[in-house]
Amino acid sequence: MTEAPPYFAAPSVSRELRASGLRESGSGESESGEFGLRPSEEVREALERGAPVVALESTIIAHGLPRPRNLEVAAELEGLVRAAGAVPATIAVLDGVPRIGLDETALHRVAEDPSLRKLGFRDLAPALAAGASGATTVSGTAHLAARAGIRVFATGGLGGVHRDWATTQDESADLGLLARTRITVVCAGVKSILDVPATLERLETLGVTVVGYRTGEFPGFYLTSSGRPVDWTVTDPAGAAAVMAAQDRVGGPPSALVLANPVPAAEQLDPALHDRVLAEALAAAERRGIGGQAITPFLLAHLTEHTGGASLEANLAAVRGNVRLAAEVAVEWAGRKG
Repeated sequence: MTEAPPYFAAPSVSRELRASGLRESGSGESESGEFGLRPSEEVREALERGAPVVALESTIIAHGLPRPRNLEVAAELEGLVRAAGAVPATIAVLDGVPRIGLDETALHRVAEDPSLRKLGFRDLAPALAAGASGATTVSGTAHLAARAGIRVFATGGLGGVHRDWATTQDESADLGLLARTRITVVCAGVKSILDVPATLERLETLGVTVVGYRTGEFPGFYLTSSGRPVDWTVTDPAGAAAVMAAQDRVGGPPSALVLANPVPAAEQLDPALHDRVLAEALAAAERRGIGGQAITPFLLAHLTEHTGGASLEANLAAVRGNVRLAAEVAVEWAGRKG
């Protein structure tokens, strides 16, 4: 079998670090090289010894939650990863340097600096060139995690195809990035404000593997089910790690594994409330002429306000479950590689 390029799947961390242009400093923190990835000492040591590592996005910290709760949640999520026996690697770009794992000072900065931009994959190059700072989205986080040699990434929900795609051609960069990046993303499906059936069709077209975790239905982000079936399921973290290993054996174009993990039924948003408030939000957006990049934050804010914060709590419940599962999968994956 032809070995996958280290860009997407690092058979050895040292090779991955060299490919990324990193060199180790005497202090134990990697210095900026050609590409400029800078893992924290904790993450670097974990990768060097083949320990399990879980990538976490920073957008939820900088842009998704009110202060000071955002910092509390960030610490909680990292704690959940550690409790499962893995090392958390929260990812952000600070002063033009991609940081893979944040120390306490950096985490506080991401949580408290209102000037931080939102960085998807397309924004990384100009941000690095300008020495800018920003929180990474799913696409930005997945790319940087893969470059660093991290195979497992936990988030809340993916972006996808928007409901008015026929007129706007609005599709999240997450989908294209996952089609060309070997990483496992543990998520609660795609945001329910999107066109879920169209997003699943797009993932199929792009060759992105979607596997349900203990479910035969694709999760609905705030909801346990979107009502759409999944073709494949696994019942434990070892099963997910087995699919990851099989991906590497199959070869071909590198692409992601989406491990779809539903929010527990007891913690989901009430489905009737969800459907009613979402319909109202979509109607309000149409009346106000809101579209493009403004539509997603408008709809999410409307849901939070008009569900009395229940949608936010369901979102956080989903994120917690995804982080726990991602850590368990990372432990299984590290055991296989070891």
